Amino acid sequence: MPAHRFPRHRRTPGLPGIPAVTAVTGRGRVTAVSALGAAALALTVPLLPAGANATAAEPVATSPVAVALVDDGAIAEHREAVERQWTAGVREHAVERHAVIAHADAVAHREAEEAREAEEARVAAEEARAAEEAERAADRSASREAPGTATAVTTSAPTAAATTVSTGVATDAEGYKVYTDDLDGWIREALDIMAFHGIPGTYEGLHRNIMRESSGNPDAINLWDINAQNGTPSIGLLQVIQPTFDAYHVPGTPYDLYDPVANLVAAANYAAHRYGSIDNVNGPY
Repeated sequence: MPAHRFPRHRRTPGLPGIPAVTAVTGRGRVTAVSALGAAALALTVPLLPAGANATAAEPVATSPVAVALVDDGAIAEHREAVERQWTAGVREHAVERHAVIAHADAVAHREAEEAREAEEARVAAEEARAAEEAERAADRSASREAPGTATAVTTSAPTAAATTVSTGVATDAEGYKVYTDDLDGWIREALDIMAFHGIPGTYEGLHRNIMRESSGNPDAINLWDINAQNGTPSIGLLQVIQPTFDAYHVPGTPYDLYDPVANLVAAANYAAHRYGSIDNVNGPY
């Protein structure tokens, strides 16, 4: 068997920056190049179709890359401008907020002062009204306690003789009715005045409502209900408020909400207009 000779190997000096590679020599004188060289050839030598004659390869043109240089001074100036704008905005917002708060405080202070003055005026008015009512009540009490006090009302033609009609009312020598200064006398006097003015109602209807509303006390006053909160407390035998008394006061009776007869007649007049009669009232009205 003939001896086989292997091709000899030799090293090829490397190019600058490219490591040396090993070239294989033999019958074909085939030389290997580095991968970097092959890549360079691929970029510079165009591929030819099969069977075409190789010609000199034209170099590939390359374009320069533009590099933008940044000015540090311009960046700093821009940053300062932004900071100045932000600071001015914050300062303006703070000034506006301070103005809003100051205005709100001023409004709140003014409203509180007005509320305080209104409350003081209301308390003063209530105290004055209470003092006036107490004075009038004292005057009425004194007049009731005075001997010989009575209220005379002409309801019919006078008669020559004096006779007793019933408890709470009598007639004098001239035929005038004289009423006792008590609950019975007040009711009977009120009934006579109501009859004269065509206001319906009975003794029972008046007495029943009186006992529920005031227990027969002509100086009774309610200082806690909604009427009192509105500044018009319910007063007297039938707990009448001043606006109702003003609207339904009957001429010929004292213009005094504490007067028992005037209170009863005004209340009966109001009940007649709203409920048909005081007899139809069986609760708060």
